[in-house]
Amino acid sequence: MSKIIGVEKVSRYKWIDKYFLAKKGVTKNYQPDWEAFQFKIKDKLVAYTGDYKDRPIITLKGEPFQNEILRQKYEDITAGYHMNKNWWNTVYLDGKVPEKVIKEMIDVSYELILGAFAKKIREEISKA
Repeated sequence: MSKIIGVEKVSRYKWIDKYFLAKKGVTKNYQPDWEAFQFKIKDKLVAYTGDYKDRPIITLKGEPFQNEILRQKYEDITAGYHMNKNWWNTVYLDGKVPEKVIKEMIDVSYELILGAFAKKIREEISKA
């Protein structure tokens, strides 16, 4: 079966879309090659949502040390699927990770990616 099923599952987590798209400079698009939705600032990936092993996921960037702590604390947080395992975590959205923790992870991912841009570009994004 196609991962479109996963896309339908992820639609139950529409708060993620609202939360991300409220952040300055964030866009969302469907990436057919990945069968996932990507959240980006300009051309830089902040996160993606989709389906893995028939479960809805979100993959987010984080600080390596904090990522490891989260993986130890929550069985539904694992090393990033198809991403750098130190810098990215995958969260199973149908698991037991509290929404508050996911929001904090989204905030960290956003700040890490935004911080990678030159100061001038960050200022342009903040004024948009």
